[in-house]
Amino acid sequence: MASHQPGYLGYGAANQLVQKVELRVSCKNLLNKDVTSKSDPCAVLYFKEGGKFREFARTENVKNELDPKFVTPFNVEYHFEAVQNIRIRIYDVDNSTEELSDDDFLGQIECSLGQVVSSSPYTKPLQKKSGEVLTNSIIVITAEEVKEGCELAMMRFRAKKLDNKDFMGKSDPFLEVSVPQADGNWQVIHRTEVVKDNLNPEWRPFTVRVQTLCGNDPSRPIRFSVFDWDGDGSHDLIGNFTSTYEELKKAIDSEVTWPCINEKKKEKKKSYKDSGSVSLSTLKIKKEYSFLDFIFGGLQINLTFGVDFTGSNGNPRQPGTLHFIDFQNPNEYMQAIRAVGNVLQDYDSDKLFPALGFGAGIPPNNQVSFEFPLNFNPQNPFCAGIQGVLDTYVNCMQHIQLYGPTNVAPIIHHVARFAAQAQQWEMQGKGAGMYYILLLLTDGILSDMGDVRNAIVYASGLPMSIIIVGVGLADFSDMNQLDGDDGVLKSTSREPVKRDIVQFVPFRDFKNSSPADLARHVLAEVPKQVTGYFAMRDLPPNVVPQAGPPPPAQ
Repeated sequence: MASHQPGYLGYGAANQLVQKVELRVSCKNLLNKDVTSKSDPCAVLYFKEGGKFREFARTENVKNELDPKFVTPFNVEYHFEAVQNIRIRIYDVDNSTEELSDDDFLGQIECSLGQVVSSSPYTKPLQKKSGEVLTNSIIVITAEEVKEGCELAMMRFRAKKLDNKDFMGKSDPFLEVSVPQADGNWQVIHRTEVVKDNLNPEWRPFTVRVQTLCGNDPSRPIRFSVFDWDGDGSHDLIGNFTSTYEELKKAIDSEVTWPCINEKKKEKKKSYKDSGSVSLSTLKIKKEYSFLDFIFGGLQINLTFGVDFTGSNGNPRQPGTLHFIDFQNPNEYMQAIRAVGNVLQDYDSDKLFPALGFGAGIPPNNQVSFEFPLNFNPQNPFCAGIQGVLDTYVNCMQHIQLYGPTNVAPIIHHVARFAAQAQQWEMQGKGAGMYYILLLLTDGILSDMGDVRNAIVYASGLPMSIIIVGVGLADFSDMNQLDGDDGVLKSTSREPVKRDIVQFVPFRDFKNSSPADLARHVLAEVPKQVTGYFAMRDLPPNVVPQAGPPPPAQ
C-alpha cells in the first residue's frame, strides 16, 4: 500500500522558520524472520508528540530482501529551534492488514531529526525494543532539503534487445535510478514499474526532483540499473549505465543511447559487448506545484458517494448486519461517510454532494439498478452537507430491497462523465478548476471486475480519484489488483493506466481507531494524485486575482 503521509507534517514551535526535508532509508543485514525465504521489510517513521510516539508514514514493502533500499521517502518539516524526536522501526510485513502487531519486528532506532540532518548519511546499528543493540543490523538515513518551487524532471526511458534472464518466456524488466551518497554508497531514488515478458520495454513516464537527481552539480553521476523482476524478490541484474543530468538534457536532441553493461558477465565472456541498450525518449523540465498551490488557485474538490446495497450486506432490519440503522452505534457505512466527508467538505464551496447507490431494487417497480440517486431524484441527486448524505442514506434504506450483483463500473463511469467535462473546460483555457473523488463503499468482491478495470484505465486520464472502502469481513484480496502500488493495472485489452488513481482500504483495519485515523489513511494519496494529474496535463494552478484598492468614496 501507499505511504500514509498526506503531505508535509510539522512538529515543533509555531511561527518559526520551517524547512522541508526528505528522508530516505536503507538497511543492511536485517534479521531473517521467514522460514522458506527472506524477510519482507517495511520502514515505519514515528514522531514523538505529547510524550508518545505516533506513526507518521511508511515506506513500501521490499520483498525477500535483507539489505533493502526503500524508494518511498519520508517528507517532514524540520524545525532547527526544536528537538524533534523520531523513531524508525523496521517490520517484516507478510500480510495485507494495516496493523503492525501481527508482523515481525526487525529492529529500531530512536534519535532526533537534528541528528539525522547534521550527520547525513546517519548510520547506526538497529536495536531491539529493550534497547539491546543488534550488532550486525544497520540502518542508514540520508536527509536532503526540499526547496519550494524546485524543478521537476519528467522522464521516460525505453530499452532494446535486453538479455533474456528467464527460462520460460522473456525477461520482466524494470529500471532503477540511484544517486551517490557521501559515504560512497548509492541511494535508490526511483524504481519503475515492471514490464512483463518484454525485451524491448518502454516504461511509463516518471517524475523526479532535479535537486534529487543532481543537487547543485549537473555533472554528478546518476546510475541506471535494469533488472529482471522475480516474484520472490531475487531480481537479476541485466546491466547498468551511468549518466549525468547534464548529459540527460542533451540526450533528447542527440538521441543518445547507453549500452547496458553487466560487469560480471563482461569479466567472464571475452566477446561480450553489452546486455542491451537504453535510451531516453522523453525529458521535460517543469516547476513543481504543491496540492495547496492548486487549492489556493481555486481548485474545487467534488466528492461523490457510491453505496453498496447488495444482498450480501444482510437483512438491514436485523441487528449486526452491515446496513442496520442504529443512531447510537452507526454502522460502518455511516462511519466511513462521516469520517471522509468531514475532511473533504472543506474543499467544496457549495457543500452539495451527489450520493448514489448500486445493487438494489428501487421504487416504484423494484427494478434492480446499479446507478441510482439515494434521494431517487435523477435531476437533482445532491445532498446538503455530510449530515444530508447520512439522512438521505437512512431514508433510502426504508424504500429499497437489497439485491445484486456487486457491479460498480456504472458509478465509476457516472463520475467520469463529469470529470471528462471538467477536462474539456481545461482544454478551453479555464485551467485547473475541478477535481472529482468517488468514495465507493462496498461489502464484497466486485462482480464486474473486468468492466471496473476498463473504467479505471479510462478514468486515469481524467481529473479523478477513486477511494474504495471495504466494509464487513469479506475477503478483499482481489481489491489489491485495483490499487496501483504493487504493479500497473491494465484494462482487459492490456491498456495500462496513465497514473494510479485508486486507493483501497478495509474498514476493519480501523475499527478500533479514531475517525481521523481512517480519514487520514483513506485520503493519503489524494494530494499526490491531484498534483500528478495536473503535472501530466502540464497545467499550472490558476492565478487568483488579487483584490485591488477599495473604490473611491462617492
